[in-house]
Amino acid sequence: MDDSSDAAATVGEAVVAAMAEAGIDAAFGIPGKQTLPLNEAMASNDIRYVVARHETAVSHQAWGYAETTGRPAATVVIPGPGDLNAANGLKNAHNDCTPLFHLAVETAPEVRGGDGIHETPPEVYDELVKANYTVASPASAAATVTEAVEEATTHPKGPVRVGIPKTFLGQTVASAAAGARDERGPKQPASDALARASALLADATRPALLAGGGVRASDAAGSLEALADHLNAPVVTTYKGKGTLAEDHPLSAGVLCGGTSPAVASVLEDADALLAVGTDFDAVATGEWGYDLPDRLVHVTYHASDIGTGYDPAVGILADADATLRALRESLPAGDGDGERRAQDARAADRARLDALVDTHDGNPTSVEALRAVREAVPREATVAVDAGGFRIWALVAFPAYGPRRYVNPGSWATMGTGLPSAIGATVANPDREVVALTGDGGLMMCLHELHTLAAESLDVTVVVFRNDDYAIISEEATRSYGLEEVAYGWGDTPVEFTALAESIGVAGYSAHAVDEIPATVSEARASDGPALVEVRTDPTEPQASEWMRR
Repeated sequence: MDDSSDAAATVGEAVVAAMAEAGIDAAFGIPGKQTLPLNEAMASNDIRYVVARHETAVSHQAWGYAETTGRPAATVVIPGPGDLNAANGLKNAHNDCTPLFHLAVETAPEVRGGDGIHETPPEVYDELVKANYTVASPASAAATVTEAVEEATTHPKGPVRVGIPKTFLGQTVASAAAGARDERGPKQPASDALARASALLADATRPALLAGGGVRASDAAGSLEALADHLNAPVVTTYKGKGTLAEDHPLSAGVLCGGTSPAVASVLEDADALLAVGTDFDAVATGEWGYDLPDRLVHVTYHASDIGTGYDPAVGILADADATLRALRESLPAGDGDGERRAQDARAADRARLDALVDTHDGNPTSVEALRAVREAVPREATVAVDAGGFRIWALVAFPAYGPRRYVNPGSWATMGTGLPSAIGATVANPDREVVALTGDGGLMMCLHELHTLAAESLDVTVVVFRNDDYAIISEEATRSYGLEEVAYGWGDTPVEFTALAESIGVAGYSAHAVDEIPATVSEARASDGPALVEVRTDPTEPQASEWMRR
């Protein structure tokens, strides 16, 4: 932007122009009186504005956009309630190192501290985002936006918040222009650490790889597969890394999550050297560091604070996942071990464990049967956005993923109500790619309003809701550990008919009650014109994956 254009523009116009120049092409929000100057400017800057039905959903929608592209979208919210409602998704993105640009209209400086409408101290958000900026002057607003988007997209990526006082937006000032930041490429591995890692891995006869969400964040899936093939080493992914190696690849061994079986765990524990890339070894994936991992551990991460958390590595490398995987591929000799056999043995053991849940219950199918039937009907190229909840753990172990940005699920924040909103974001980001949302009924009821967003925005998403009329993962624990009755927290006496709800707001509704009905019903919903919902009944008394798979 040159000085003459800046002088003629309002702060709101300059801010939106800076967003567009930084590559932001979509924003999610709910308009308020405070945001209207921004909404007006977005229309003339080719930024699509998606109107949600609750601010809790907007940051999950932007998260789904970024998870499937690696690029940030924007969230635009009013002060206070809007900002705090969106905070749930900001924390989710922060844990997942997912880039978001969060624009919050702030209380006017002259009112701040006096309990103005919707006032919340800006520092409330400091621990929820990678960086938190409060614009101090009208002239600095656009430059702050440029800096914030650069910060969000610099490794390690993450959500960045910018608060702009509402009284600034309508002012006409000469906006400061942000200078071009030196191009900063991904962090390269230190040569001495790389040499030590190469020496350690070269001596291994039973190496294994653990791939986390950082492999996706650095677009390193190709390098991961190349190194695994070169070493003939089995690959276990974390739940955030699911799909970074296609799960029908012969070296794909399983997923480290709340439903990890002993067979999959043994792939890691029995290795004589383990290369862990793009993971922080969080307590959720590791069962609070309950796995006995090899002493010969190479840990590659972007965060210094990850090193030594839970496991002390023999070699720690603070560097980009892709750069490190490529460097190791070039420095290591080809492996001639039994990696493929170890991976396939783990897969076979898991299949047998899952098969034991087929045709075991009268009436409604188990989640395993339902997920397998849905997978049969969903093309491998589709993006699948998965909500949190008990069924998500079943999905991690029973629903194969076939690409690094084709499977979206929340990380350690594990908030329910993300599946449908993230599918909305994924569809806005990838309009030519099919998107399917998988959700439990408990999770869907936390974002049910976003079905209306699907209809209003004409977004062609297929939502599959697994209905058991219960918060089953909670009820199972209540029965097993506390002696409460079965389905203690269910709502079978006040059932929700999701197909009727969907149809009432313009989303086509379908239902499948038997396993053999599911593939055809899902295929019919996918082929329909516009958004559709498929209700699949499942057994509320089935075992939970966290118990069944780990015993």
